[in-house]
Amino acid sequence: MSNVTVEAIERGLGAASAGGDVSDYFALMKPRVMFLVVFTALVGLVAAPGTMHPVLAIAALACIAAGAGAAGALNMWFDADIDGVMARTASRPIPRGMVTPEEARDFGAVLGAGSVLCLGLMVNWLSAALLAATIAFYVFVYTMWLKRWTPQNIVIGGAAGAVPPMIGWAAATGEVSLESFVLFLIIFMWTPPHFWALALLRTKDYTRAGVPMLPVTHGADATRTQILVYSILLGPLGMVPAIIGLGGLLYTATASVLGSLFVVMALDCYRKREGEEGDRAAKHLFAYSVLYLFLLFAVLLVEKGFGIDGSTLPFPWTS
Repeated sequence: MSNVTVEAIERGLGAASAGGDVSDYFALMKPRVMFLVVFTALVGLVAAPGTMHPVLAIAALACIAAGAGAAGALNMWFDADIDGVMARTASRPIPRGMVTPEEARDFGAVLGAGSVLCLGLMVNWLSAALLAATIAFYVFVYTMWLKRWTPQNIVIGGAAGAVPPMIGWAAATGEVSLESFVLFLIIFMWTPPHFWALALLRTKDYTRAGVPMLPVTHGADATRTQILVYSILLGPLGMVPAIIGLGGLLYTATASVLGSLFVVMALDCYRKREGEEGDRAAKHLFAYSVLYLFLLFAVLLVEKGFGIDGSTLPFPWTS
């Protein structure tokens, strides 16, 4: 660990208050990530066949939110040494000295165990097992190993963030299906270009913290190439729900437009590599990637939630 890292952590721990307040613990749960997890889980739950009692559905989503928050808190506990030296994470509760790493660890462990137990007891044990596996993978595989070991960290580790639609589907049906796996694959393929666009803007941060993100280990040009490759693969993948009958005409039209725009913006990021122009292209792609995933899943939610999906594409295997 570098001297600057040790000094940053010591300053934070020296100023640590007695347990922090509610807002500090809420920040430990990574609320923006938690919102995305709950939203995609909701889509999986609503898109699943059959009906689920509203109280059980709300309970399932609350447990999934708590599980996501637990993973975030445990991530901040283990990453306290690097969060303090990165501008993007320096304002988190542990580097600011509002919560100690031990408090974050204990909070995350109790919250995670409670979320899994409650989901199993109130809904079903398959969804609870998936939630437990997701938390464990994010903490033990991604945070403790992949993030500090390989530039493919976000590719492999992205599996944790892609599971929530499968958890929602399992909560509603008690099983995992092809449809829920397709939703998993869309998020899985979306994750690398999304995070690598951000990494292009934060390369100095990752270098200083010693995190082997792709721009650090292979350079910006190689990263832009990989972003383009994943984006080209993501476009057709986003159309698969329409092919298998999960998405309707509205989804089909939306996915085709959004996927095409994703490739166009990735190509723009690939071409513009220098200075402010390159940074602007990466920033636009990062912002658009968030909008892409939200709109894609929102349309599916509207179609299934309000029953306005209409006809699916006329492929013989969907009839």
